[in-house]
Amino acid sequence: MSRLAAADATLAYDSRVVAEHLSVAVPDSSFTVVVGPNACGKSTLLRALARMLKPRTGAVLLDGESIGTLPARKVARTLGLLPQSSVAPDGITVGDLVARGRYPHQGLLRQWSREDERVVQESMAATGVGELADRYVDELSGGQRQRVWIAMALAQQTPLLLLDEPTTYLDIQHQIDVLDLCAELHETQGRTLVAVLHDLNHAARYATHLIAMRDGQVVAEGAPGDIVDAELVERVFGLKCQVIADPETGTPLVVPAARKARAGAAGWV
Repeated sequence: MSRLAAADATLAYDSRVVAEHLSVAVPDSSFTVVVGPNACGKSTLLRALARMLKPRTGAVLLDGESIGTLPARKVARTLGLLPQSSVAPDGITVGDLVARGRYPHQGLLRQWSREDERVVQESMAATGVGELADRYVDELSGGQRQRVWIAMALAQQTPLLLLDEPTTYLDIQHQIDVLDLCAELHETQGRTLVAVLHDLNHAARYATHLIAMRDGQVVAEGAPGDIVDAELVERVFGLKCQVIADPETGTPLVVPAARKARAGAAGWV
């Protein structure tokens, strides 16, 4: 089953076509990760799934309906997005930013309530930023800010959550912290997560469903243990490697070939 899917979609920016006849179905209750080389279309796919980019042909379907025809408020109550570059307004506190996640639930007949306050507090607690509620967002470290943005997305209380490169610009400790948090949200709350990641080893460790893309097309998809091997990595990334079992998790671990071996294979020596 899939609440969110792209059906025979052509995705483009003006005259530049990124993907043609692209079909992807996000498994419900999965932690789906999209990987691929730069400019392969993975972030473009996420933008289309989030209704930020209208397909030139085909459609993005949410609960079986074209997402472009649905009311914006209904989409916002169903699907949350953490964009690649999130910029907070100047002078806004953590608590105020997270509270903005409740806006889709507000209306003329429903103003701020105790339920909204409870959700905001729980979202900050889940992401470990509760003690930062009165701090200004622009005073925080990169890892802290990323957790605050995730808290805001959680406050929307959407069953679907899209994250575009959530570990960009973070050091290795904060990368793992953010991905651990995403995995916990998936496992404990049953949310469907879709993330774009650059690091294939992180993707293989955390994803329950992996989509590998190249040149705007899906090359392979499935459980990481079923699809990630040396042949796939070379086909998608052009990288010679070995794939072994991660000693911590048993998931596929990509070990690039040594420089001399790669140079020899390419005829550099």
